[in-house]
Amino acid sequence: MALALWEFWTYSFLGYLLEKGFAAATHARQQTRKGFLLLPLCPVYGLAVTAVLALPPELTATFGGRFFWGGLTATAVEYAVHLLYDRLLRVRFWDYSGLPGNLVGRVCVPFSAVWGLLLAAAVPSVQAALAPLLSSVPPGWTYAMLLLFTADAVASGRVLQVTGDPEALSLRG
Repeated sequence: MALALWEFWTYSFLGYLLEKGFAAATHARQQTRKGFLLLPLCPVYGLAVTAVLALPPELTATFGGRFFWGGLTATAVEYAVHLLYDRLLRVRFWDYSGLPGNLVGRVCVPFSAVWGLLLAAAVPSVQAALAPLLSSVPPGWTYAMLLLFTADAVASGRVLQVTGDPEALSLRG
């Protein structure tokens, strides 16, 4: 259980870095690119990769399997997370309405392909390097991070409910 939590947090952080890089490279209008008030995390990445890591190994044994099943799984997670953000908190962190093959603006074919490519090309080597490190995290650190994460998640959810604006998580005056 502790390993899965650390994988979620680590991939959420790596997703945050990827989003910040993407926002900078594309000069995106929306720069918040995270889902928490204090912690630099994009939980959709952590949830997606954790779900893909839980797939049966025979589905992800090859590059093509990781691309297809990983991309499909990550896209399903992305859709579900978007739906929850929309329905529970009334916020939209992303909107793919203008992109081809989109489904209610929640997911789209081009980003599903990017998910598949990232999962097929990067996750195996990243996971091989991370798993031993994350397995050795002392239990006390896990409990402390879980407390911090929970407090930040509750505070962030409240900020989003009150403001309805993901930019409120940026802590800019």
